[in-house]
Amino acid sequence: MPILQDKVVLVTGAGAGIGRATALAMAEAGANVAVADIDLAAAQRTAEQIVSNTRRALAIEVDCGDVAKIDGMVGHTVAELGRLNAIVNNAGVTRYAYIMDLTEADWDRIHRVNAKGVFFCLQRAAREMIRQNQVDGSGGRIINIASIAGRGYPGTSNAAYAASKGAVIALTKTAAQQLGRHNININAICPGVTRTELGITVAELQAQQEAVIPLRRANAPEDIAAMAVFLASPGARNITGQAYNVDGGLVPS
Repeated sequence: MPILQDKVVLVTGAGAGIGRATALAMAEAGANVAVADIDLAAAQRTAEQIVSNTRRALAIEVDCGDVAKIDGMVGHTVAELGRLNAIVNNAGVTRYAYIMDLTEADWDRIHRVNAKGVFFCLQRAAREMIRQNQVDGSGGRIINIASIAGRGYPGTSNAAYAASKGAVIALTKTAAQQLGRHNININAICPGVTRTELGITVAELQAQQEAVIPLRRANAPEDIAAMAVFLASPGARNITGQAYNVDGGLVPS
């Protein structure tokens, strides 16, 4: 039997890149998946691919910087799919910029989604998981997509992005301590250089010089997805409050 048979997983930013790969991997592992993205057409394409693999899928349009929309996203997931076993907080934004060129607008845009959005997605999902735990003891899993930028990686896209991902790592640890009594496991994944569609061109990716990565290869989105599936699985039932680098050995933990 697939390791996530009939579980319900919500993935934000699931229209492309790491989020899309994660949604597909969760479905492959047996889950029914709520596919959330600010681009509804992209979310629908991901959901359609999941449905073609015989799993249930739900496409949701959401701006993860808007708390009311986050509330609606989780509510819609539970109403349509019955419950919420895991959420992958993947939605994020960035741009390449030198620290002295960053503006207040850059800071607010990046932290609105990457830090504020992750916090309120976590909080809203936890509210649902606490209720479920009171009913059947199932608790839940919360998986936050951080970055090695939050650990001081010098090749980060910009300092505001690094700060937002550092916030995600700290939030993961604190939330795990406070929500563990509700049987909720909370962990973070810190991707290294990854071929995604997060505003990073092929030329910029190549400029990261894969030769400096000990394993000599950048991540594919599927590398991050595989870790997310594990953290949502029974095999990770006693793992919480951790932030795992998936970076080919680029940055020490």
